[in-house]
Amino acid sequence: MSNSRADRVVVIGSGLAGLVTALSLAPHPVTILTRAGLGGETSSAWAQGGIAAAVGGDDSVSLHAQDTLAAGDGLCDPVAVEMITGAAPDAIALLERFGVRFDRKADGALALGLEAAHSRNRIVHAGGDGSGAEIVRTLSAAVMATPSISVVEGFEVRRLLTEDGAIAGLLCASASGPVRIAASRVVLATGGLGGLFEASTNPPDNYGQGVMLAARAGAVLADMEFVQFHPTALDTAVYPQPLISEAVRGEGAILVNERGERFMASIPGAELAPRDVVARAISAERAKGAKGGSVYLDARQALGDRFASRFPVIDAICRAAGIDPARQPIPVRPAAHYHMGGVATDLRGRTSIQGLWAAGEVACTGLHGANRLASNSLLEAAVMGMRVARDVADSANRLVKLVDAPPLPQIADIKPIRSIASAYLGVLRDAEGLQAAIAALLAHVDADGPQSDPALVALLVAVFAHQRRRSVGAHARTDSVAMSESAPRQYLTSREAVSVARDIVEPASYSPIQKFPYSKSA
Repeated sequence: MSNSRADRVVVIGSGLAGLVTALSLAPHPVTILTRAGLGGETSSAWAQGGIAAAVGGDDSVSLHAQDTLAAGDGLCDPVAVEMITGAAPDAIALLERFGVRFDRKADGALALGLEAAHSRNRIVHAGGDGSGAEIVRTLSAAVMATPSISVVEGFEVRRLLTEDGAIAGLLCASASGPVRIAASRVVLATGGLGGLFEASTNPPDNYGQGVMLAARAGAVLADMEFVQFHPTALDTAVYPQPLISEAVRGEGAILVNERGERFMASIPGAELAPRDVVARAISAERAKGAKGGSVYLDARQALGDRFASRFPVIDAICRAAGIDPARQPIPVRPAAHYHMGGVATDLRGRTSIQGLWAAGEVACTGLHGANRLASNSLLEAAVMGMRVARDVADSANRLVKLVDAPPLPQIADIKPIRSIASAYLGVLRDAEGLQAAIAALLAHVDADGPQSDPALVALLVAVFAHQRRRSVGAHARTDSVAMSESAPRQYLTSREAVSVARDIVEPASYSPIQKFPYSKSA
């Protein structure tokens, strides 16, 4: 089956970045393609904390930028940091124009929360700890009320189609079979890759599809090694693990081991240190003893009976697991939460492929560096959604025709990849483990079966991590090499990364690369 939407902008994904992009493009015609229902299966809807914005009387954009740079551990792009943090007040105003009602104090001022590594209370939230769900719900309603936006649900994009190095369309799976769509302007807003890990706070099927699509099409990727593990996911057998927001620690909750000892007290920032620091400390504490230890978030003294009113969503999550957070410590563990790397873009959201933009977690603007500052993710999604829309609206619509496409790839099977990623690409890494991961993942990529697409994304993480020998931010190597200067940001295409992987495994045993990218001109 074929379809032509060449005169419309196609947005892939319906999280915050995709919704803001589509709404900001109005009245330009836009089609949103989403695998689930509008706003469904998005990490945005699961976000608890809110949006970081310097809107308080004691705050400033420069302070927000300084905190972002500090958390990014030397690898942020200062221009991106200045631009995106500076646009935060405008992003909040835009969301309010779309109908989002942020929480306010009795005097009408925005209620501002505190999260780790922020020097000021600057987390703008909606619905208490249900910010993401409230924002996505409101924006989804605005999309449905916008005549210029059409929503196509139940479509999963399996490949981007290119011709002469530019976007020419998409190959999708639908309930009625394969569908080719002609398109000259496509926006990736597909979210992250937490589903690659056995412990994750992300929707389970999100394995980095946008990165895969861009990689298969030949786009440049950046900083793929930086996977942020949220320190405090609920330690439960449920998959994915429910998130216990950093805002709980912002209200004074402390981390204790199974002996009741507060093990973060002597670390600068304590429980509100950057996420990578807290995640490593918890991992180290859990590793003590022959069978490992447990770690708990204790909010009894800081919040007590106020817990349910301040954090109603988290209170319900805990009670569903048989825990009363007002009277019991909450068992927690690190879990894959956010990907700082992704498809390399400029500050207009442009990728290295003509006609392809990216916004949100799938993109790498340089804002986050090696470690994302809490609640800068929804900020980036909103700001870059606005900027992408502006750039797309100013771009010329190229005439394209339906191009040839490969056979529709099988639905992805992530499960075999999770054990590899979890074993070797987690909070702590080393050369031996990374080499083992690369060998195992390369075999899955070469097999070209249902595991191939998620294996490619995990392989990219492993290769980038192998190449960065020094610990920095969320990339922690137990065999870190001392270096006089911080290594720069990394950029590779998938073709280059696979070539590196083959050299690492065994140069003589692999034939030349043949599968990248999917393009008539490749």
